[in-house]
Amino acid sequence: MAVTTRISGGDVVTPDGTVRADILIGDDGTIAGLVSPGTAIGDDATVVDATGRLVLPGMVDVHVHTREPGYTHKEDIITTTEQAAVGGVTTIFGMPNLDPPTTDRKTLDEVMALYAEKSIVDYNHNPAPTNFDDIASMAEAGINAYKIYMVVDTGRTYPHPAGTGMHDHGHLLQMMDRIKPTGKRFIIHPHDQALMDYIEGEVLARGDNTPQGYASAYAARDGVIWDTAIDVVLRLSEASGCPIHIAHMQTRRSIDAVRRAKARGVDVTGEVNHWALFLSTWSDVETQGPYVLSYWVPDDHRAAVWEGLLDGTIDMISSDHAPHTREEKEVGWTKMWSAHTGTPGIQYYYPLLLDAVRLGKLPLERAVEAAARRPADAFGLTGRKGRIAVGYDADLVVANLDSPWTITNDDVLSRIGWTPYDGRSLGVRFERTLVRGTDVFADGAVVGKPGHGRLATAHPSA
Repeated sequence: MAVTTRISGGDVVTPDGTVRADILIGDDGTIAGLVSPGTAIGDDATVVDATGRLVLPGMVDVHVHTREPGYTHKEDIITTTEQAAVGGVTTIFGMPNLDPPTTDRKTLDEVMALYAEKSIVDYNHNPAPTNFDDIASMAEAGINAYKIYMVVDTGRTYPHPAGTGMHDHGHLLQMMDRIKPTGKRFIIHPHDQALMDYIEGEVLARGDNTPQGYASAYAARDGVIWDTAIDVVLRLSEASGCPIHIAHMQTRRSIDAVRRAKARGVDVTGEVNHWALFLSTWSDVETQGPYVLSYWVPDDHRAAVWEGLLDGTIDMISSDHAPHTREEKEVGWTKMWSAHTGTPGIQYYYPLLLDAVRLGKLPLERAVEAAARRPADAFGLTGRKGRIAVGYDADLVVANLDSPWTITNDDVLSRIGWTPYDGRSLGVRFERTLVRGTDVFADGAVVGKPGHGRLATAHPSA
């Protein structure tokens, strides 16, 4: 294998620790070697100087809403993956709440064709397993996971459209029984619909349709709608043997429940989204209202989330990139239950996490594990993604940990043109992103081309 690129002189975050090394990239886009800086290799390689920089594996983001097809006024695959490139995300997994929703092999094949044509970074997609007869066929298409929402929207039809939801416990167990033979992981948006109907009904009966009312309802009674739902899916996973992944972890009790389930041997992973760590205070709700909802996470629960991320109970970070237009958000100031909920995040999550490392909130190795290694391993990409190691794809991020800057709406690449982080200052700047050894972001600009992305699926040797 010819070495075509050499990332020289950086501090490289490897599975065995951070080392000063040159990364050699082969002509097949994989890592051919790590050598001491200056080591002669006899190849006429392009040299990228990373002296004084940190070199990280690219983020594997298993929870991304591209909005294509069906909602491209909000976002599309090209704009999503442009943001991914800037934010150091080298692999994305899309979500099924599209139009048409991804619920069978036909719609899955259509979505995969769109990724192949348009994605700048590597990709996969998480269809909803609501059509039982298509579950095995969708696995054969190369997916790594399925996704379901245990929720029915109140007062709106999006972001949880018909066909992507299931909260009947018997049907959930049936899904798990069908998914288990495929070996794929089942991503679940937890939600106790019956409890939420009652809690929402009480709030709306008082005439409180404000962001504060909405935030309080979803966090009501110490997070009961999340805790009871997660208890159920943990028990069903244990009963079926189906590996599960819990989205949106945000309560103290549910984190404790996952910790205990892991100790019993339940194959469960969990994620924390950008808004839970960096955008979920009551002050955020009062000042930005619908623009930060997603959900409010009370202070004691946020502390538990950080603790769970630190100790590995929460395995990974995932953006839950969920863009909506200003018009779809503005209605929420007076009719929050009619607003589209969710927040954009893929462009800034990995830099925010590395800035938290800079500020001493978590160790560098744990941050990289949560962003890259753990999601790759949990979702069938061991041997291909998530590590800077020989034989792995050269999915790399070059970061400057001493480069202050401020996030602004002017820099947003999303079609919606805004970010809830407008005005927030960071001390970490990403300078370069490579996907399989090819620059997709460099010198302040997206340089990757639509169609560069490839399907990220299990390594042939796995």
